[in-house]
Amino acid sequence: MKVFDAMSTISTGNPQKTLELLWKRVKQQGDLPGFSNVVSMIMSAVHDEGDREFNMTKTVLSDPALTQKVLRLANSAMYSMFGRDINTVSKAVLIVGTESIGHLALSSKLIDGLAKASAASTNTHNEMEKAVLASHIARQVTGAASARDAEEAVVCSMLHNLGRMMVTFYLPDHWALVQARCAEQGIEEAQAACDTLGIGLDEIGRWVGQKWGLPPVLINSMQDVLPKIVDEPLDHAAWLGAVSTMSTHCAKVLCDETDAGSAELANIANSYADMLGMDGSEMLTAIQAGQQAAEKDTLFISVAKTHPPEKVSAASVQSDQPANAVTILERGVADMHGISNKATAYQILTMALETVYQGLGLSRAIFFLRNSNEGKYFARTGFGEKMQELMPRLVFSDAYQPDVFHAGLANDKIIFVKNAKDPNFVNKLPRWWRDALPTAHSFVILPLTVNRHPAGFIYGDWDTTPAVDGIHINTAELMQLNELRSVLVSAIEQHYQQNSTLLI
Repeated sequence: MKVFDAMSTISTGNPQKTLELLWKRVKQQGDLPGFSNVVSMIMSAVHDEGDREFNMTKTVLSDPALTQKVLRLANSAMYSMFGRDINTVSKAVLIVGTESIGHLALSSKLIDGLAKASAASTNTHNEMEKAVLASHIARQVTGAASARDAEEAVVCSMLHNLGRMMVTFYLPDHWALVQARCAEQGIEEAQAACDTLGIGLDEIGRWVGQKWGLPPVLINSMQDVLPKIVDEPLDHAAWLGAVSTMSTHCAKVLCDETDAGSAELANIANSYADMLGMDGSEMLTAIQAGQQAAEKDTLFISVAKTHPPEKVSAASVQSDQPANAVTILERGVADMHGISNKATAYQILTMALETVYQGLGLSRAIFFLRNSNEGKYFARTGFGEKMQELMPRLVFSDAYQPDVFHAGLANDKIIFVKNAKDPNFVNKLPRWWRDALPTAHSFVILPLTVNRHPAGFIYGDWDTTPAVDGIHINTAELMQLNELRSVLVSAIEQHYQQNSTLLI
């Protein structure tokens, strides 16, 4: 009996039923890379006209591995015209742009998911390996073509065969039937997939992309673009489609490791060179460079060996003070100085907040702004978990009260509280703080005074304390924090001179 006859009971042949079954299994087993929520968060940051730079910074800082990637990109040769000493994500977002950072974030998160899912089955692993390799090829080719859309092309190439990935991962029984049809009937995979699933693999990929909320340009790139001679440069969408198709075909050839592989790569390079505005030999060199880059990439190696890389959570990184706190603070202040004459007060504030958050290893870093018309201090923005839920509760009157916050603001001095749980100190803590932040063990207040009047402050706290001697801020760190305050206050003063509106 033929294999596909024996398995015909699982074949739907109906596109709607296939998609319904696929999404049912997604819900049962969990999203492929836990990706949909991440996509939503990243794309929201990209398209948020109000606070997109801050939201993108916050998104990046939530992932230590992504933070390092963003800083490496901002300090790469591509952005060397802006200098090669960018130390904060906030400045990187300003230099590189929210869209490029957003695409880098998408590719990074997808790689994390691919690495986790790759151990699910041999078929899934093979598709993940090709996807990551395709992304490396795309980056090298776009770099050789001097294209500034490299990160977007990387994401498109990684997602080009999303339909195949989803079917191999969630519908392995159907995928086995597709392969059996190919072997038994001698037909192409695309035809076998349509016969079995009632829908093409590329259509499945685009449907999933819509479910995830991916932007249209990424979704539209999930279909093969055939090579052709062009009379004029491709538009952006067609260019992305050509790059992702070419990169995906190359990755398949390289992963299949056939004897004719070298000739096939050369043929692909020559076929797409004209469309992408490159010379065939130049493109082939870039393709080979992509393969070499992938072989050195620890994430690709992790996928290739089906051992997912260990994920470092933001919480674990923020649970203790960094050993190089002074260096982090110095570099952050240097970033603020370097861009103070070009950036807005809010952008400088974001850098300051990030610098304090990272440099002191805080659980939370929050900016409070004084609204003299309402006679209150309001929490306006911050880094840390569950900020959106916390913000509405962080409000208090600017009328003097005998507590630690008003004392620090009145004296324009940095206040550091090592043990907020000390029974002898409780009467100096305001009720709003005790109610809203019951887990905080230590905290610091950085007052911001403009024209001798408190304009606001940066607040940071630690939920846990090291076992040895607790949280501390030494003299060198204090000096950097005071310099940070000075740069930020200057930016706020300039803001108020130019307009009378609130900073945020």
